[in-house]
Amino acid sequence: MSRLALLINQIGSSRRYTENLIATIDPADWYRMPGGVSHICWQVGHLAMAEYRLAIQRIRGRREGDDAIIPEPVLGAFGRGSVPSADGPAPEEIRAIFDRVHERTMAELAGLPESALDEPPEVPHPLCATKGDALSWCSRHEMIHAGQIALLRRLLGGAPLW
Repeated sequence: MSRLALLINQIGSSRRYTENLIATIDPADWYRMPGGVSHICWQVGHLAMAEYRLAIQRIRGRREGDDAIIPEPVLGAFGRGSVPSADGPAPEEIRAIFDRVHERTMAELAGLPESALDEPPEVPHPLCATKGDALSWCSRHEMIHAGQIALLRRLLGGAPLW
């Protein structure tokens, strides 16, 4: 398996794990904030923002038309340092953005030349010296937040999945 194929596989595997978790959470609970820390909607919105930034923007830069994938206000609302809010986009809207970003990510990565993995990212990142690093961090970052989603799910009364 090529390095690129492995990275694509890892991003896809992390996403399937996250999707399995959120599929078990009622959208009516997406803005509930157990312990006042975070909520599902923020986690899902943050993952959409992060996948866009790591696997699209850092690979080929921001392009005209990217607002149709993920609008600029969503990037800000769910970016690093943002605070989960009790009001925001409907869970269905955030889920649609989450799905759109992932679909675009997988489509664009399928055409990426392997040599691009060693290039510096289009937008610098403190943890990623190369585009390959950004893609690797994308899947690991998603698993970190999948853990947070799993904990929130349990705090909302969900039974363990494993």
